[in-house]
Amino acid sequence: MKHDELIRFLRGHRIAVQASIGPDGAPQAAVVGFAVTDDLEIVFDTVETTRKYRNLRADPRIALVIGWDEVTAQIEGVADFPVGPELERLRESYFAVYPDGRDRLAWPGITHVRVRPHWVRRSDYTREPPAIEELAL
Repeated sequence: MKHDELIRFLRGHRIAVQASIGPDGAPQAAVVGFAVTDDLEIVFDTVETTRKYRNLRADPRIALVIGWDEVTAQIEGVADFPVGPELERLRESYFAVYPDGRDRLAWPGITHVRVRPHWVRRSDYTREPPAIEELAL
């Protein structure tokens, strides 16, 4: 799987399940809308009162599953909360997919999370045998 093929696959989807680690070490999951930059940065918004925000601030390790049915991508990476020009650049990528995200900037505590993947497994069960590819980044 090539970098650009992965980006194309991810951009074919808008929703991901993200998992983070709660304060007691238990996994916690949520559905998020996301966008992907050309550099394979995954961006989503959240508010500072959510469990995912608190979890990722305490422990930035994150996992995502993108794609449904029989073709999926499992992603593991590290999340951060960019500021300044970096945040503006990421927001523009997010707003290209979610124009209504601009309206959410008025929400108290809104923030944007960037995920930098370090491992990806893409599974395609529409083939026989299934095509399963891993990419270490």
